[in-house]
Amino acid sequence: MKIRPHPLIYEINTWPWLNALSRRYGRPVTLGSIPPDVYDELAGWGFDAVWLMGVWERSPAAWDLARRSLVVQEYRGALPDLRTEDIVGSAYAIHRYEVESYLGSPRGLATCRAELARRGLLLMLDYVPNHVALDHPWLTGHPDALLHGTAVSLAADPITFFQGPHDMIVAHGRDPYFPAWIDTAQINVFSPVARDLARETLASIAAQCDGVRCDMAMLLLNRIFATTWRDFAGPAPQTEYWTEIITATKAISPDFFLSAEAYWGTEPELLALGFDFAYDKGFYDLLRGGNMDGVRAALSQPVEAQAHLFRFTENHDEERAVSAFGPQRSLAAAAIVLLAPGGHLLHEGQLFGWRVKAPVQLGRRLEEAADLVIQPFYQRMVSEASLSIYHTGKFSLLSGVSNLPENIVAFAWLLEGEWRIVVVNHADHPEQVLLALPDACCPAGLRPAREVLSGASTTLVDDDIAGVTLEARLPPFGVQIWKPR
Repeated sequence: MKIRPHPLIYEINTWPWLNALSRRYGRPVTLGSIPPDVYDELAGWGFDAVWLMGVWERSPAAWDLARRSLVVQEYRGALPDLRTEDIVGSAYAIHRYEVESYLGSPRGLATCRAELARRGLLLMLDYVPNHVALDHPWLTGHPDALLHGTAVSLAADPITFFQGPHDMIVAHGRDPYFPAWIDTAQINVFSPVARDLARETLASIAAQCDGVRCDMAMLLLNRIFATTWRDFAGPAPQTEYWTEIITATKAISPDFFLSAEAYWGTEPELLALGFDFAYDKGFYDLLRGGNMDGVRAALSQPVEAQAHLFRFTENHDEERAVSAFGPQRSLAAAAIVLLAPGGHLLHEGQLFGWRVKAPVQLGRRLEEAADLVIQPFYQRMVSEASLSIYHTGKFSLLSGVSNLPENIVAFAWLLEGEWRIVVVNHADHPEQVLLALPDACCPAGLRPAREVLSGASTTLVDDDIAGVTLEARLPPFGVQIWKPR
């Protein structure tokens, strides 16, 4: 099954989720024994795919580091009744690409995928291409796949380098702008051995799911990797890592989709190398900063380009949306993300207004009640966003008959005589706007329209001077979705 345009992706932190399901049903729940009503609930939202984050085997060494780490107090902030057994190690310090035993088995994952598919849902998993756990089998079995240092580099920078088996000096994985991740070992993506192993790894993952989210994908671009590691990496290959890996994977699994976690404006570069989707962190920053001029400029780009960008108001790396934006503003931002072009990434708990960001090292989460305003909003909004018009319709950004208020974002979708007009006020005060609409919204003079969320009615007007117009009055952080009545 191929993923449809502008898909809705729901991210679930797998270990805490199964832990919570076990408490809910009073028995151990693994990937192979999830009750049918849980799948029905997921399908009922209207998602296209479920991203089960953190299913792979975690590193014993990373587990031990997490329990001895100075950030245990941070864990306690997310889980006040923290117990030692709640600290399970990072989901991104992968020991092997085998299903974590606590979560089930490969057969259990296959059962989960089949149950999702029966309900029209695709399964997305993780691939961490930049690094492995610091006790990964490659350290002894394929040391040439890793990036090595020297005794001098270890002495000069013991945060970035560590002593591995057989007195090898190995680098920890890192982002050039932050200290190294000490629970990981850096892969040398310039190494032919590493690239061969990557092809095998991704082929194995592709046999178990329908798509992957590739962690920190931009770090593997030749120019960025060379700058990050300089003399330690060796000469750059002629071809890009992602060209080799994606081409090989698509040859085996043509409908398998790959999404890139991407920063620093690298999205176009990664998409050109074969990714189907890339994070649009820039769009998130514009929304969070309240830069509506920037948001409208982003939405004015060709839809064909926007369709390959994953947009979001939260994920496991970002603050919870209600904390980062404030409750009301988070809903206005979410409406733009969900109803505009692009892939739409939603995070477990976002739909219920959860406020606590859970570290990826924890296997249990704080139980939070659903917000009685936020949950109904998302139920209506996700249901609306799942309609075909937002996936195969024609998109256009709207302007005002006179000047558009700076905090208003408005756009239209048209599909075979059906239409939607979306108007969002991203401000803490009321706004009024007279919108200029596409002629297709009003082919025969006056046309009645109904607002989806409130049930209110109005009439689109078509006159010789202004053309087709809609007058909208919005409360602070108001959202309106108009359709034919």
